[in-house]
Amino acid sequence: MSDPIDRNGLAPRFWDRKPLKKMNAREWEALCDGCGKCCLNKLEDEDSGEVALTRVACRLLDDATCRCAHYETRHQFVPDCIVLRPDTIENHAYWLPRTCAYRLLWEGRPLPDWHPLISGTAQSVHDAGVSVRDATLSEFDVPEDEWEDHIIEEPT
Repeated sequence: MSDPIDRNGLAPRFWDRKPLKKMNAREWEALCDGCGKCCLNKLEDEDSGEVALTRVACRLLDDATCRCAHYETRHQFVPDCIVLRPDTIENHAYWLPRTCAYRLLWEGRPLPDWHPLISGTAQSVHDAGVSVRDATLSEFDVPEDEWEDHIIEEPT
């Protein structure tokens, strides 16, 4: 399966030298590892603020590719889908998966070896067992009051 993100021609290890807020659109998009976890519905504890991922996915997540089926027009279908950008990362980093490149870099941590920018292949995120490929349930099939029954553990 081919990777929809074109990482060709980007400066080597640009993420080590360039702050998130200075990245251009291509660099920003290239940070996405294709795990699909950002498209999982999340539960936030009102008291602690802790965010838990569920295996209940947004209606637009393609479970086989771990990509949004309508990425460019997703707001027509899911108006409250968050647009993560360099100028909004500070507001949204807390709900991103712990393995997410955007969160890792925002926290000043390195990208893992399985990240496509390091491994050179989009398949590495799936081979490492980090993606949600073929492991989600549609939000159409699980009532919101049952999402808690589908919380998944994240790698630390």
